[in-house]
Amino acid sequence: MKSSTLRSGLAAFLLSALPAGAADAALRETVASRVSAEYASLEALYKDLHANPELSLMEERTAGVVAAELRRQGFEVTERVGGFGLVGVLKNGNGPTLLIRTDLDGLPVEEETGLPYASRKRVKDLAGREVATMHACGHDLHMTVFAGTARLLASLRERWSGTLVMIGQPAEERGLGARAMLADGLYAKFPKPDFAIALHDIATLPAGTVGTLEGFMMANVDTLDITVRGIGGHGAYPHTTKDPIVLAARIVVALQTIVSRETRPIEPAVVTVGSIQGGTKHNIIPDEVKLQLTVRSYSDQVRRQTLEAIRRICRGEAIAAGIPDDRMPVVTSSENEYTPATYNDPALTRRVRGALTAWLGDDNVKTIDPEMGGEDFSRYGRTAERVPICMFRLGVVAPDVFAESQRTGAPLPSLHSNKFAPLPEPSIKTGVTGMTGVALELLAKR
Repeated sequence: MKSSTLRSGLAAFLLSALPAGAADAALRETVASRVSAEYASLEALYKDLHANPELSLMEERTAGVVAAELRRQGFEVTERVGGFGLVGVLKNGNGPTLLIRTDLDGLPVEEETGLPYASRKRVKDLAGREVATMHACGHDLHMTVFAGTARLLASLRERWSGTLVMIGQPAEERGLGARAMLADGLYAKFPKPDFAIALHDIATLPAGTVGTLEGFMMANVDTLDITVRGIGGHGAYPHTTKDPIVLAARIVVALQTIVSRETRPIEPAVVTVGSIQGGTKHNIIPDEVKLQLTVRSYSDQVRRQTLEAIRRICRGEAIAAGIPDDRMPVVTSSENEYTPATYNDPALTRRVRGALTAWLGDDNVKTIDPEMGGEDFSRYGRTAERVPICMFRLGVVAPDVFAESQRTGAPLPSLHSNKFAPLPEPSIKTGVTGMTGVALELLAKR
């Protein structure tokens, strides 16, 4: 029998193992006590990370802070895996291998939360432009929960058996980090996981709660650039030109029919033109117009169909406008920045939900809706090893603020907003307790 088949069989056995039982009272009390004891230093870590964000592919300081946290807990740590990625390994007897992932990078956003620990950092990005930086997606919170989980699991080795692989991933915001770490030998140089789990904060659940979902949770993400070419000239003599602005407008409208008329109504898909730029002056018809698109889907088939339709429509509209063959629109997309859909393995997700319920209480574990955002955590489950993965969501909104939003319908600041501000204490304590409980279930001594 091939080793891949053996691993697949092992994963199936592990996923169908004993159902998650309720955490016993003594263990719950021990974990709660240790989380409380660690909280002050975890809060300090969170505020330091929040105030010192680093952009994708530039996470050197951040990686060093997270690596030091793991080393203090006895992990064998390897840095600079796939860029500024890091891998910590803690072996604790026989048993399965569990991978827990956090992301490291911030965003080029100027923070306007008014928090005393708000980021005031300005840095040069990879293009040499000076930009403000902020952890507007909560990766600082993810790292803090990650560090707390490492502390708890290292101190509870008598309660679990197996191998813990904890990774800090760079460049999640650009969809590059998971691919880079895998390409650098994550599954070859380090123990191959039987499961991979992660959490991500969410701006639509109150702090103290978590959310799970089986199956598709996040979407395929493709970024496309379209250069619509024409033949420029004087705005007073349009008949002597081939106007790319009019052609671009026709393309934008025609693209909307891909979802409404070419995609099965029950298949999720989004085609958004986020930017259109062209021309320099009122009376000049330019030679070209540039469009920038984001394209979202769940299934690989819908993704392929949508990308092909975009290219077909661009060419077809250009032909209808009389554009010469050598001036056809140029459609470019980068496979390097494509992010595949996140699919939570149903069997693993049921075990994760069972553990979260046991540790946090049924009322605090919600079923969430799928969404069209993207997350490259998906890649850890799409290699030849077919590792089962599960990401759950962590509520971070102050309960009173959440309740007021529910009452009035006023929207809450979303992820990537310059006003996004998680409530630290209940969010961190819930995240550490929940993630620790999940790990103890998946690595439980049988």
